Amino acid sequence: MLDQLIARTVQLGSLPRLARIRAQPHEAQAQLLHGLLVRAQHTEWGQRYGYGERLSTAEFARRVPVSTYEQLYPELEKTLQGRADVLWPGRPQWFAKSSGTTNARSKFIPVTKEALHHSHYRAGRDMLALSTHLYPRERLLAGKTLSLGGALGPNPFRPQEPASRVGDVSAVIMAQLPGWAETLRTPPLHLALLSEWEEKIERIAHHVLRQDVRVLAGVPTWMVVLLRRVVALAGADNILQVWPQLRLFLHGAVAFGPYRELFGQLIPDARMHYLEIYNASEGYFALQDQPGNEDLLLLLDHGIYYEFLPADQWVVPEPQAVPLAEVKLGQPYALVISTNAGLWRYLVGDTVRFTSLAPYRVRITGRTKHFLNAFGEEVVIENAEAAMAAACRATHAAVRDFTAAPVWFAADNAASRGGHEWAVEFVGNTVPDLARFGAVLDATLGELNSDYAAKRHRGLALAAPRLHAVPAGTFEAWLARQGKLGGQHKVPRLLNSREVLEAVLQTAARGLHNR
Repeated sequence: MLDQLIARTVQLGSLPRLARIRAQPHEAQAQLLHGLLVRAQHTEWGQRYGYGERLSTAEFARRVPVSTYEQLYPELEKTLQGRADVLWPGRPQWFAKSSGTTNARSKFIPVTKEALHHSHYRAGRDMLALSTHLYPRERLLAGKTLSLGGALGPNPFRPQEPASRVGDVSAVIMAQLPGWAETLRTPPLHLALLSEWEEKIERIAHHVLRQDVRVLAGVPTWMVVLLRRVVALAGADNILQVWPQLRLFLHGAVAFGPYRELFGQLIPDARMHYLEIYNASEGYFALQDQPGNEDLLLLLDHGIYYEFLPADQWVVPEPQAVPLAEVKLGQPYALVISTNAGLWRYLVGDTVRFTSLAPYRVRITGRTKHFLNAFGEEVVIENAEAAMAAACRATHAAVRDFTAAPVWFAADNAASRGGHEWAVEFVGNTVPDLARFGAVLDATLGELNSDYAAKRHRGLALAAPRLHAVPAGTFEAWLARQGKLGGQHKVPRLLNSREVLEAVLQTAARGLHNR
């Protein structure tokens, strides 16, 4: 059968490579860095830092500074405007527009041919090989993979060049897929790349209604919206009545815990499998290669050289990163990457912790600027996601989105206490017992985070969390008002300022008033 032939062919190319990076991680990374430096030695950046001098990994780290997007932007802007050989050879035509969650503006990340083919597509083939290897009886490729992505538009820096395009990285990837891969997926590009999400969801739902969908790929938040619409159009009770051979969801971008029970309701079949991918505008970093274990295998020969910034280096003027060989289990690190798209010692903003050093596996813990630490509680997104999932299980609820911010001490009240305030959007119109939900959320945060537990002890420093159940559609409306609806755009879930929380609550109040 053709699907089995494709599966075997992909497995022959991918599985040995994945075995190599498990067995020889340091050799893979050293070889990759050497190749990156040789390739970029004649660029402006490469000449500035002496890439042609056969730099060791230590000398590379000594010479080249760690850069945030803002610090690297002057060079990226030259590339956006069409200047050649700035950070990487040639002139990239494609740019991934990220939500810019480390600051208020969007980020424009170059997507070179090398990054597209040797990072995103290579990792995509690896995920395909793993999926078909892990679940051979499901014949995943005999049907369609339903993938949701963003949209593409002209490059605002080069409007005179129609070939230069900007959009969500998912849209860039889909627009350039090889023909054999395009035959495996649905919906067609003219629907997949629509920019208006309301129209996109409706038209895709109608298109896929009678197709043999066996794999889902995308962000859980938007996949829920699509699946519920398909179920409604079909007059079904769940999605398996529409797609009886559906067996796998490849999910990413947000933690899956708060969505697990909801997907269990939509897809009530023990044969349904879930695997996580860690793909971003900057590259494809990791994937889940073990069913039942949420640790992600770090991809070490996919065009990305990794370094890791310990937590005590996140806010210092000249941060010192450590190489892969020096990381420790359980410690939080910020990702620093050098890539075949010309991002050199680039601070992504994501944070991870290592769960295994042989092979190297990680879990995503949050963002360097997305955590709650207004009172020394140091709550990271990983804590919040796990606590939210526990509260969902305890109250049989399903959360679509949430955000949280500090409640500051009142200057005119000596007895006041700080705390956290949460805006939570539940799926559908059913809101659980908020007192019970908040109690489980609070207790679980204390179990996971000793600093939080210490501050909450007898309520001396932190009060119990305040919860607001906002109406369905609130976060979508807030994103739309920010011009960030759909695609890779995500709600900032933990912030040490109240701007986002208050804007979301205002959006909720406005929505209720207009009903």
